[in-house]
Amino acid sequence: MEAFLKSCCRAVKENQGSGFHVVLGNEACDLDSMVCALTYAYLLSQTSGEDRQVIPLLNIRQVEFPLRSDSVFLLQKLHLSSDLLLFRDQLDLQDLNRAGRLRLTLVDHNVLPSSDSDLEGAVVQVIDHHLLERRPSPTCPVTVEMVGSCATLVTERIIKEAPQILDLQVAHMLYAAVLLDCVNMSPSAGKVTPQDSAVCAELQLRFPDLPKREDLFQRLQDAKFSVSGLSTEQMLMKDMKAVTGSLNVAISVLYITLQDFLHRAELEAELSAFCLKFGFDFLVLMTISFSESQQPIRELAVFSHSHACRQQVAVYLEQARSPALMLCPIRSPHPHISAYQQGNTLASRKKLLPLVKDYLSERDRVCFHGDEEEESRFPPTPMNSLVDGCPLDGGGGAAEAQCSGAAGQLQQDGRL
Repeated sequence: MEAFLKSCCRAVKENQGSGFHVVLGNEACDLDSMVCALTYAYLLSQTSGEDRQVIPLLNIRQVEFPLRSDSVFLLQKLHLSSDLLLFRDQLDLQDLNRAGRLRLTLVDHNVLPSSDSDLEGAVVQVIDHHLLERRPSPTCPVTVEMVGSCATLVTERIIKEAPQILDLQVAHMLYAAVLLDCVNMSPSAGKVTPQDSAVCAELQLRFPDLPKREDLFQRLQDAKFSVSGLSTEQMLMKDMKAVTGSLNVAISVLYITLQDFLHRAELEAELSAFCLKFGFDFLVLMTISFSESQQPIRELAVFSHSHACRQQVAVYLEQARSPALMLCPIRSPHPHISAYQQGNTLASRKKLLPLVKDYLSERDRVCFHGDEEEESRFPPTPMNSLVDGCPLDGGGGAAEAQCSGAAGQLQQDGRL
């Protein structure tokens, strides 16, 4: 693996030849996504026979990687330097695509965000475990199975196509990703499937020297939940996915209790600054913590300076049925943050993300209803929140009326 990663760095630095076959993980760049990008690129490099250099690319900026503390821990344990990794800001995919020098394989996601829509023609393969959003294409084989970890699917491919590359280091990497994503293979967490269990058992059988499952999981979990010394912006960026469209939304997983997060100093000002910096209209925050008996505790919050928008999002999520989040309102010390306990602790962001996308699609359908001249987008949260007397502060104005009107229409249609 180390020799392969070194060859990738050299190839990107030289940037010559017919181009690159990039294996790209998702924009959250969690441990599963990183491991799948590294190991599947390694597999392709040994089996594809193509003349392009296969490289794994982590879908974040290099400066953001230290925030992925579980991934940092795993690489250190495997004696792999993070200097061997390649990040999104180190390779211009758009430029390569325009020059006809790019092929893309997506792992741990099956559709590109709208900001990367111009790369769609370069996608030649997909391996994922999220809800299928991709349209079928004869030129792009798609493997989407609802297992607990995408690393399970990659491990199956490696065992089937090139078991000789599965040494202890690669096995350790894949084993760690499956354990962490499947919450130590606990059925009560609602993530592990028989496929995940079979892959773990196979790796343990082939490599008896793998760390003890409980010990490895706990050390990964401790690293993942470490937020000591992080700023609010860093906590939001640590595990974030964005949805772009007529509204831009960030969905961040926070590894802290919601009450602890809500009592951070200057929180609303910092959330507003975050939205302004990255162009988000509102934020959806999902916290995850554990009880003394190690049962998961999930809480949810919605931040927006638009009362109508915040209420509309909250009502949509409260009344969602696929899945039902079972939200119970709790007191928030901030006027622009709605807070909830989440009764359905099995509904992770993997289940929340499609709900947010559905909400945006419904909102666009109601607000636009075929009239291209109608302006449905309310002024962005950050721009208005930093201006005295903005129309969103008092809950009045045209933008509020538009959002309220959309909410009312959705209610009439039976979707809220």
